Amino acid sequence: MTQLVPLRRNTTFQLLWAGSAISSVGTELTRLATPLLVLATTGSAVLAAVVAGTRSAAALLAQIPAGVWVDRWDRRRTLVTSQAVQAGTAAVLAVAVLGGEKWIWAFVPLAVVDGICSCFVGPVRTTAIGSVVPPPQLRQAFAQEEARSLAARLVGPPLGGLLYSFGRTIPFLVDAVTFLAATICAVLAKVPRRPVLTSEPSSASSAEEARKPSMRAELGEAFTWIWRQRGLRNITGAVLILNLIGGAFLLPVIVLVQERGGSDVATGIVLAGIGIGGLVGAIAAPRTGNILPPGKLLLAVLGTFGACLATMALPLGPWWPTIPLICLSLATPALNVVMGAVFVQLVPKEMLGRMDAVLTVCERSLAPLGPPLGGFLAAAIGGANALIILGCVLVLTAVVAALSRELRDFTGDDRPVDAPGEAAEHS
Repeated sequence: MTQLVPLRRNTTFQLLWAGSAISSVGTELTRLATPLLVLATTGSAVLAAVVAGTRSAAALLAQIPAGVWVDRWDRRRTLVTSQAVQAGTAAVLAVAVLGGEKWIWAFVPLAVVDGICSCFVGPVRTTAIGSVVPPPQLRQAFAQEEARSLAARLVGPPLGGLLYSFGRTIPFLVDAVTFLAATICAVLAKVPRRPVLTSEPSSASSAEEARKPSMRAELGEAFTWIWRQRGLRNITGAVLILNLIGGAFLLPVIVLVQERGGSDVATGIVLAGIGIGGLVGAIAAPRTGNILPPGKLLLAVLGTFGACLATMALPLGPWWPTIPLICLSLATPALNVVMGAVFVQLVPKEMLGRMDAVLTVCERSLAPLGPPLGGFLAAAIGGANALIILGCVLVLTAVVAALSRELRDFTGDDRPVDAPGEAAEHS
């Protein structure tokens, strides 16, 4: 039996990971620097929100078409090109900063370009990991991915603020350099251009490949596939609510800390609990994910998350929410890691790009409503009561989800029975 090469010696994966880790830090730098710059230059919070919202909207609208194209195009070239364009976009942003207020509107179209490019990078990376990492190491690989993302969120904002204090252009220049480094890593990684299928195509299938179906047909195929996977479909619905509440609870936490007399510094330290717990949870995720199967793990995360939100309302002072924040962020990385590995193993390889996009949109389509929802509740009934309501919604979601046998018993070990071309074999 061939012994697996340790993941740390998997050069292709580690190059992909290193490039993404570097560019993620750069992205977090500008995530803080951009609103600071727009506010300082124009004094308009509305324009700052427009820039941030434009990128999110562009990414949401382009996600599904990008996923379909990833399955049709050369994936290596797509990854390299997308990250190179992002490097160029960050460089142009730096030039726009030097131009002063009259160039500030350039941030809007450049945010659109960056958002669209990110839609290609995500599915390509997912398909690449599925191609270069053996199935027994997938959870370890996605745990490393989760740690990278959380570390960037923890380090990026304060570093971005520090660099911005040295000069307004510096965060954007550094962002451009990080994307250039990611592009070089993508070139060196030489990820597979196409998925490696389990069987050799026949001459008939080769002729069929030459007559590619339309984008609409391929997208319909993806939606049909996930609809027939009842366990995965139900999990996607529960994660949709989880992401909605995940985007809604931050503003009530901030309001709660300030209602209890906490300073801006105290608020920042309290919110740092998310990063602290998340990093620890990501490190422990491969082992944590072995305790429960994916379906039951999701139910546990929903219940834990909801209970932690509700307990923040306990009248124990401005620092108390730190503890529940650490606890809830300990649980979520294990779910992300387990579901990432399940996704790569369960979905047919030739559909990974579009399925990554479809699931991303399905799971996050309500996420943009989270901050307005949390802000409205906090303003109307206060931070503590808002957190109680949000926590109860998650606990109720866990109860309803537990009624689904397909979700409770979902293990992710099932073979995809509805892959293209297989339906006739099951009739």
